[in-house]
Amino acid sequence: MAFLRSLLFSLSMIITTVVITGSSLLLAPFPVVIRSSYLKLFSIINVAAFKYICNIDYTVEGKENIPEGPAIIMCKHQSTWETMVLQLIFPINCFVAKRELMWIPFFGWALALMKPIFINRRAGQRALDQLVSQGTDRLNEGLWVVIFPEGTRVRPGQKKRYKIGGAILAEKSGYPIVPVAHNAGEYWQKGQFVKKPGTIKVKIGPVIESKGKKAEQLIKDVENWIESSMQEISPH
Repeated sequence: MAFLRSLLFSLSMIITTVVITGSSLLLAPFPVVIRSSYLKLFSIINVAAFKYICNIDYTVEGKENIPEGPAIIMCKHQSTWETMVLQLIFPINCFVAKRELMWIPFFGWALALMKPIFINRRAGQRALDQLVSQGTDRLNEGLWVVIFPEGTRVRPGQKKRYKIGGAILAEKSGYPIVPVAHNAGEYWQKGQFVKKPGTIKVKIGPVIESKGKKAEQLIKDVENWIESSMQEISPH
């Protein structure tokens, strides 16, 4: 049964990807707010499908910590699920992503419409300069910037080195950081087709102010909060 439910969910993802992202190309001439608002339908439909087809719901703790103005979201990355639900929890946002993603048909095209910051990971200092420059521009426009500080998906109970790029963006731009922890990987793990029913826990931390702090301290604060929160919400 779990396999059939997962198969139905995958079909939902495929259909909505083709229909919604394909039709979103017609909105290319419009402002990013309109494009992103339309593409939010993809997240709404598939998060609902995740709930009603796979029996996986979610709860959010700490919504009161979300500031009024734009901020940098630094989130644990365990699955595809959080890339969708972040669109529902926070105001209109854009992702920092590896540039290879924009070459994926439909998905990459839609992602490009949301004004992401595509990074060439092998570009070194140039990639960092691009992150700071474009990230500051996006924040000044009123967009929130989503960064997965470990740089890739990690399995439950594991962690990778927290990269400092997002913290440098916070230091240079002066915008605050909102840390986010969740245990979505317990139900939809990297490379796992069959989803496990249950309730995903999302925890939003207190704002980490960047003014007057160095990037090294900021990324340490982010890592400490996320990893300590993971110990609370994840059985691993």
